[in-house]
Amino acid sequence: MNVLIINGPNLNLLGIREPEIYGRQSFEDFLPDLISMFPQHSIETWQSNHEGEIIDKLHSAIAKIDAIVINPGAYAHTSVAIADAIKSIAIPVVEVHLSNIHARENYRRHSFTAEACKGMISGFGLDSYRLAVLSLEKMS
Repeated sequence: MNVLIINGPNLNLLGIREPEIYGRQSFEDFLPDLISMFPQHSIETWQSNHEGEIIDKLHSAIAKIDAIVINPGAYAHTSVAIADAIKSIAIPVVEVHLSNIHARENYRRHSFTAEACKGMISGFGLDSYRLAVLSLEKMS
C-alpha cells in the first residue's frame, strides 16, 4: 500500500512547539520508527503551512496513492476547502491529531475535515499515526 502522510500547519515544529501538549519528539525523529513498523508499505510524508498547498497535494494523490493519513492541524477546525478536497478524491483518508481535541478548547472540538474522512484518531501523540496506518490496512 502506498501511504501518504500529510501534515498541516505548525507540525514542522513538533518537539519544540508546546511540548506539554504535542510531545518532545519531532516528526522527523519519529518517522524511521513508523516506517520500520510497516515495511510492507511505502510511506511518503509531506508538510505545509498553507491551505491551498494541502488541497493541491490531496488532488495530486489521485491514481498514485492508496491511502492518506492527514493531520490538518488547526485547519481541521476551519477548512471547508480541505474537507471538500478530501471528499473529491476516491482515496481512504484517516485524520489524526496528537492531542485529544475533545479535551481542548471549545473551538478545537469540531473538525470539518474529519467529517470527510473514513475516521479520526485523536489523543495518542505520535502513535496516532501508527494507529491510522493500522486502520487503513484493515480498510484495504
